[in-house]
Amino acid sequence: MSESHQETYDDYRRKGFAVRSGYGNHPALLVVDFINGFTDPTTPLGGEFSAELAVTQRLLEAFRAAGLPVIYTTVAYEPDFRDAGVFIKKVPSLSILVKGSAMTEVDDRIRPDYTDHIVEKKFASAFFGTDTDAYLKARGVDTVIMTGCTTSGCIRASAIDSMQNGYLTVVVRDGVGDRAQGPHEANLFDIDAKYGDVVSSLEALDYVRSVVATGGLSAKAQDDFQRWWSNGSSRVA
Repeated sequence: MSESHQETYDDYRRKGFAVRSGYGNHPALLVVDFINGFTDPTTPLGGEFSAELAVTQRLLEAFRAAGLPVIYTTVAYEPDFRDAGVFIKKVPSLSILVKGSAMTEVDDRIRPDYTDHIVEKKFASAFFGTDTDAYLKARGVDTVIMTGCTTSGCIRASAIDSMQNGYLTVVVRDGVGDRAQGPHEANLFDIDAKYGDVVSSLEALDYVRSVVATGGLSAKAQDDFQRWWSNGSSRVA
């Protein structure tokens, strides 16, 4: 953190921002828009997110081993874009995200499992106009752990709506990315100040381990997770 950044952070803290909201007992992993249209750097929407995808894969393995809920989001529009609203006027590049095209599919590096829930959205937030909130509430989720892209767009919007829907919201710093470093850092700062906790993947993995250790999961889920953890799969490169 730069000196000026630290001074701003300290000022926010003195004024009552950036307090830790912490974790609950029933987490879910929300993977936002890691689809080909965003993870292929050659597309107009794309960026280089290989490291963030690798972090997400480790978290996916942990959540699945523990039998915890996983949600992916994608963005997909009808060919005439009648469902894209004003968003596509503001960001015409969204026109590559036509329903049924490869651009709307989740990146193969973090391929969904048959037990995962996939949400199709039209706008920035994973919650707006989708069944995300209903799906989480039906499973008793109180904590949303978030990875994906982009930090300044759909991650920020989803973090705000997650908090507004009553969830403890945790954004994994090394699991989210943007097309440029400036917007990425500025939005992580703002999310951490106002809407959720921004943490490392190591902290998020330790939290999942603590959830397993305190019980509340099936015996099989606890055994599966402990086997996964003991195999060293949780180590972050």
